[in-house]
Amino acid sequence: MLRQSLKWRQQWEVDGALKEWSPPEVVQLFHPSGSSGYDQDKAPVIIVPFAGLDIIGLLHSASRQDLIRITIQFLEKHMALAAETGANQVVVIFDMEGFNLRQYAWRPAAEVVISLIQMYEANYPEILKACYIINAPRVFAIAFNVVKKFLNEYTLGKIQIFKSDPKKWKPAILSNITPENLPKHYGGTLVDPDGNPKYTTKVKQGGKVPKSYYTKNLETPDNGPKREYNTTVIKKSSKLTLDFIVADEGCFLRWDFRTEGHDIRFGVTLKDENGVETPAIRHRRVAAHQMEESGVLACQAPATYTVTFDNTYSVLRSKKLQYCVYVTPPLEKLNILPPDGEENDISPDENIEQSASTSGKVYGLNTTENVTTVVS
Repeated sequence: MLRQSLKWRQQWEVDGALKEWSPPEVVQLFHPSGSSGYDQDKAPVIIVPFAGLDIIGLLHSASRQDLIRITIQFLEKHMALAAETGANQVVVIFDMEGFNLRQYAWRPAAEVVISLIQMYEANYPEILKACYIINAPRVFAIAFNVVKKFLNEYTLGKIQIFKSDPKKWKPAILSNITPENLPKHYGGTLVDPDGNPKYTTKVKQGGKVPKSYYTKNLETPDNGPKREYNTTVIKKSSKLTLDFIVADEGCFLRWDFRTEGHDIRFGVTLKDENGVETPAIRHRRVAAHQMEESGVLACQAPATYTVTFDNTYSVLRSKKLQYCVYVTPPLEKLNILPPDGEENDISPDENIEQSASTSGKVYGLNTTENVTTVVS
C-alpha cells in the first residue's frame, strides 16, 4: 500500500508542482470547503457545505483532474497543520442541508465523488478522528448506502449521521469542538466581519456555477504546461493510432481529449522489448462528447505504447476529435526503505493506471482496474 501510494504521489506531483498549483478560477470560487480552527486535541476542523457542491457545473467548467488536485491540495494542507500540532488527524463536518440527489444520478458526477473517496482511502488511511454528517435529508440514506461500500470499517466507525435537528447534532459537535473554533451557524461563536454566521471568510460555501464558466473546448491552464491540441476527423469505420516509444523508466503517458456529438472507443496497448502486446488501458467506448477525458499512465521501459481512438464500430458517423497525448520526462526513483534494506527504491515497472473505477482501488483515470479519477 505504501509503494502504491508513493507512486501515486509521483503521478500527481503531490510533493512537487502541486504545492504551487493554482486552481482555475471556477474551482477557487465554487468549490465548497474550509476550516474554522481545532478540536480539543488540536486536530484541524474541516467544514464542507456539501449542498454548495455543484458537481455538474464544476465538471462542465473544469477537468476531473482539477477536482482531484484541489482535494489533494486541501488534504495535504490540513495534514501539515495536524502534524504541527501533533494530532495527526482531522475532524470533518459535512453539512448536507439542501442536498440534492439528482446531481449524483449523473454518472460522471457520481464517479468523481466515488473516486475521491477511493483516493482518500488508499492514500490517507486512518487520518480521520471524527466525521459529523449533519442536516441529512431522507434521500441521503440512498446515497450513503452506495458510498459506504467504498469506505473501510475504520472510517465508517468514525462517522456520525444526524438529521436536520440542531438539538441533536450541536451537542455532539460541541462535545469535541469548543465554540471559539466553530462558526456560529454550527453552534460556535465565529462570524464574518458582517456578522454572517456561516463564517464564509474561512469556509467557502460553493454554489451554483454560472454557465458563463462552462466550456466545450480543451484549454491548457495558464499555469500549466503548454501543450498543443490537435483536431482531426476520424471517418466512419476507421481509427487513429498514435505510437509512443518509451526508452526510460519513470515516464508517464498523459492524455486529454474530447469528441463532438458522439462517443469514441479509446484504449492503450503496450508492446514490450520482446514484441509481446498487452492491454495497458482496455479499449472501451467513452462519452468524451459529454465530458473531457483525461488520464495518466505510469510507463515501463523499454516499451512502445499505442494509443488508439477507434471509430470502426460506427458505420454511419465520422467523429471530430480534439486531443493532446504526450509522454512526460522520466522521474527519479523514490527511496522508501532504510539504506541497509535489501530494496532501496520503487521501480516504476508496474503499470498503475491513473484512472478511476467504481469497483477497484484508487490509482488512475479510466473505469478499468486501479484508479483515482474516473471516466464516464
